[in-house]
Amino acid sequence: MATFAIGDIHGCFRTLQRLVEAIRFDPGRDRLWLVGDLVNRGPRSLEVLRWARKLGDRAVCVLGNHDLKLLACGLGVRSSLKNAQLSSILAAGDREELLAWLRGRPLVHREGGYVLVHAGLLPQWTVDQAVQLGEEVRRRLRGPGGAELLQCLTARDLSAFKEEESGLSRLATALCAMTQLRTLNPDGSMDHSFVGPLSEMPDSLIPWFSFPGRRNRSATVLFGHWAALGLHQAPGTAGLDSNCVRGGRLTAMRLEDGRIFQQEYVG
Repeated sequence: MATFAIGDIHGCFRTLQRLVEAIRFDPGRDRLWLVGDLVNRGPRSLEVLRWARKLGDRAVCVLGNHDLKLLACGLGVRSSLKNAQLSSILAAGDREELLAWLRGRPLVHREGGYVLVHAGLLPQWTVDQAVQLGEEVRRRLRGPGGAELLQCLTARDLSAFKEEESGLSRLATALCAMTQLRTLNPDGSMDHSFVGPLSEMPDSLIPWFSFPGRRNRSATVLFGHWAALGLHQAPGTAGLDSNCVRGGRLTAMRLEDGRIFQQEYVG
């Protein structure tokens, strides 16, 4: 039995199938951890979503920011008219089943010595706090207040999480961090302007995983989202988004021994 963590798929279904074959994934024995962003940008988002849902409990998938875009379109918070990939999902006969499945995915998954999240964790959060917050957000997304939460996420400038706050603002900021975080300002607030590689990062910014005193170092955090970072391995963190959808590679990491597998983009 093996567990493989896979980076951002973004609708690259053929590439995904090649990678799954290469790692010899056996759904009767093995498990997959998917770091989110199943859909959008790539050519076969609907196929990826159906495949992931069909895996049932053999796959753990956390929500990414592009998955949230799909949910926002499905709930009428934003339009999908200019996005062919999301529109194809929303026009599918099984759209309601797919959207319901997606709304039930976690934001954070902890198991053993690993934590799975799409983008990152704020430095003031312990692992326990992050898991609890993720569950609060999931309950809100699954309930009647899901559309309101997604509207808050898209309509506000969210940069600083304040535990003492209550209601939507607190949950929306947590959701923003878990699905969009890359870099922080020295005061710990989120910066959303920089998306490039570490070599081009301004001196005024700090990668979230390098922030001094980060309180969630008790587990190894597996994340994606930061495509320009590429495959990034450091003590306590592994970034698995290797920019597959833009012609890079799709990456898998076997958790039992840390071995990396990669598949060149084929569509």
